[in-house]
Order: sequence, then structure tokens, then C-alpha cells
Amino acid sequence: MKNILLLTVIAVSLGLALPVSAQNVPAPAPMDFGPREILTIVSNNTPHVFSIEVADTQPELSRGMMFRKDVPANEGMLFEFGEEKVASIWMKNTSVFLDVIFVRADGRILKIEHSAKPFSLRSMTSEAPVTAVFEIAGGQANALGIRPGDILQHSYFTKAP
Repeated sequence: MKNILLLTVIAVSLGLALPVSAQNVPAPAPMDFGPREILTIVSNNTPHVFSIEVADTQPELSRGMMFRKDVPANEGMLFEFGEEKVASIWMKNTSVFLDVIFVRADGRILKIEHSAKPFSLRSMTSEAPVTAVFEIAGGQANALGIRPGDILQHSYFTKAP
């Protein structure tokens, strides 16, 4: 404890940024993403049903799954961009492993980043235009056999460009 206190005093006196764990800053209050919706991924003719939150406003898209303590199985978050673009995601302030699924306008999975590392600042990119990203608990895509080319079924993909 003395070492942490000493390091904190030295860092503050030198104007250095402290890691979040040393700052002892509480996480922001949860955001209201609205009512949950249902999303189905069809993989090898098998439907996998998820209860999801939808991020479709700029504050929701920016916040995403940050500050979550866990992501239960068969739950997730759909990031709706409203346009096709090369998407980039990072794990800043995200304390859980996530599978990051990049989705084309027709609902087809383009790419999956498996078990993205918590708190990483590494940018994960779709590498081609997508209209959405779907995030689920890390390891769940492999456990369910979800692969690029599989289809997400949700009302957004009938509206997407």
C-alpha cells in the first residue's frame, strides 16, 4: 500500500497520467440503451438467439460495452452505423473479453475478432465497409460455431443501405 501511495504522489507531482486502477475513479452510471430486442444469427442452418441492446446514437456508439463487469451468454450489443463504412473498434475502458463481429448491410458477417483483449487500445478494423458491429461475450462465437458468411437476422438489416 505504501508503494502505491508513493507512486501516486510521485506521478501526480510530475503531472503523469495514472492507470485507471490507481486512480480509484468509479465507473460512470449505466446508460439507458432502451428496451432489449431479439437478434438471431443463423450459422450452419442453426439459429442462435440473442437478447440485445442497440447502440444507434453517437453517445451510445461511443460508450458501447465500456464499464461492464460481465456480458451474459446469449446477450450482446448491436452498433448500428446508419451507413456503410470501414469500422474501427477498440476496448478502452472495456473490462470483459468480447467477440467483435463486423456485419455487412445484408446482415452477413464479414469478419470476427475473437476474444478481444480488455482495456486494449489496439484498433480492430472491419477492413471493408460494414453497417454494423455486433458484440457478444468473448469465446461465444467459437463455442456456437459462428463464422464469417453467417447471417444476422434483425430489423436493422432490412433498413440498412
